[in-house]
Amino acid sequence: MASLLWSGYRSESVDDYPGVLVPLEEAHLHSHSSRSRPPSDLDDAVLGYDDEGGHRHKDPADDEDTGMLLEMGTEPEYSIEGLRREVRRGNKGGEKWTDYEMKSKLINKAIQDIGMGRYNWQLFVLCGFGWFADNLWMQGISLTLPSLSAEFDISEKTVRYTTSFLFAGLCVGSFIWGIGSDVLGRRLAFNATLFITAIFGIASAFATSWAGVCFLYAALGFGVGGNLPVDGALFLEFLPDASSSLLTLLSVWWPIGQLCSSLLAWYFIGHLPAEQGWRHFVFSIGIITLIMFLVRFFIFHLYESPKFLLSSGRQAEAVAVVHGIAFRNGRKTWLTEEILDAVVDGLSSLSPATPRRRQHVTRQRLSTANIIKQRFASFSSNRLRPLFSSRKLGLTTVLIWFCWATIGMGYPLFNAFLPQYLSHGGNNGGQQPAPETSTSIDSPETISAETYRNYAITSIAGVPGSLLAAYAVDMKSPFFGRRGTLALSTLVSAIFLYLFIKFGTTSAALLTFSCIEAFAQNIMYGVLYAFTPEIFPAPVRGAGTGVASFLNRVTGLVAPILAATVPGDGRTTPVYLSAALILAAFVGMVLIPIETRGRQRL
Repeated sequence: MASLLWSGYRSESVDDYPGVLVPLEEAHLHSHSSRSRPPSDLDDAVLGYDDEGGHRHKDPADDEDTGMLLEMGTEPEYSIEGLRREVRRGNKGGEKWTDYEMKSKLINKAIQDIGMGRYNWQLFVLCGFGWFADNLWMQGISLTLPSLSAEFDISEKTVRYTTSFLFAGLCVGSFIWGIGSDVLGRRLAFNATLFITAIFGIASAFATSWAGVCFLYAALGFGVGGNLPVDGALFLEFLPDASSSLLTLLSVWWPIGQLCSSLLAWYFIGHLPAEQGWRHFVFSIGIITLIMFLVRFFIFHLYESPKFLLSSGRQAEAVAVVHGIAFRNGRKTWLTEEILDAVVDGLSSLSPATPRRRQHVTRQRLSTANIIKQRFASFSSNRLRPLFSSRKLGLTTVLIWFCWATIGMGYPLFNAFLPQYLSHGGNNGGQQPAPETSTSIDSPETISAETYRNYAITSIAGVPGSLLAAYAVDMKSPFFGRRGTLALSTLVSAIFLYLFIKFGTTSAALLTFSCIEAFAQNIMYGVLYAFTPEIFPAPVRGAGTGVASFLNRVTGLVAPILAATVPGDGRTTPVYLSAALILAAFVGMVLIPIETRGRQRL
């Protein structure tokens, strides 16, 4: 066991992967990519270029004559000079880039040259486990609400507070794991999130009181809350630029998680007594989560993110990881530490700034106390300040966080209580409150097997949305790409939420509108989760996405409180609020000044 644990977290060395390195002059014979993609307007924003001020040192190599020589391509692509030209692409303002930024571009090129292979596809599945688990539990807990209401004699409105405890855990988890992945590394967070979710998820099946259920749901929420910000950032940093749409396709695991949850709920909760069905259901999805953790931890050897290693000053390990990817994919690579240093030092020497002395770092073993102290010291506002290094990036950060916050409240106001909405079958005509009967909003509620069947059908309808999103995000059209697809799907989602209430007068109509809603929202979330980490540079990518996810969870925490306390029948007003919030998110998306399609990620 100890050897397995160590092998999963050992440091990488280029000596572990013999035969993958080729001379730079032969690299073109083994490249699986074309030249790097052309830069977009995001290059300026990510790197802190502001047309209105805040420029860095001017690089004299950007004068007119030198610029013409670079454009003419006087040096081969796979040479030191050629690579220097490569890392300078997109430097429209002529400012000096940091060592990290230039080396990140070289690592991007090396990963692009290796191309998609076995390791990348295995990581696609394993990162998909995180997305799968997120919606497996998000929707799973909403499916247990009617059973909790019946077993513990709690009204349909009051039982909605259960999801508040889940979202409280999600809030803490998304923030801690998002920033923690920048400080502790992606690999630790990648495995710990599923383990925590599985343990507390299984334990919740044995809770003896509603309070106990709420506490355990909050605890598992702490684990599952880190899955999306961590897994999305990790997968992005191993993904060749030419395959960037796969980050959007990763979201296909999200509706599959909902589908799995709904099918198991249909089987267990729909056919067993209330006090047994939900416990069997929760135990089963807890075991599924535990199995996913075991596969991640003991079967798959995950490399630490090369961008994280580079930003942590562990350049040798970052290069070794690129060698490892080439080895696992059966490919070759030209990347070495010497090439990284030669390219970057050559560019730095062109700057009028004082020449830098190369620092030789002596690695020393630190005590556990010192390591913990250093890691916690890194949790500071300095982690977020680079997100506002320019006006464009700062505006984009604010808008994307606004979208996450409004969707975070709007989405659960509808989806967290969809089984309850579907159970009423449109009896109120979508307009008048239902009469106070034994199944009223103020009474403990049971839901028929037909409702769980309809919920499963809705889940199936969401899967094609993620597939369409992966295709649309790379379309060169003002109506598609990242921003266009995101905005259009969000607008459709807001419209059909309104139609769900206004015209959902029958069970069939409610099912139809909920299916269209699931389709649109899976496009929306799929693009949003792919678009967000692309905006932020790797040293603060976990922090940027972590804060976004944290805001999403915080506002999600408020959603069940609103749903439980809103005046009226508790069935129409929450959905109208959901439509208004998602419409506000649409406005924010239209105002985002950055399109990430076709640019390099740092």
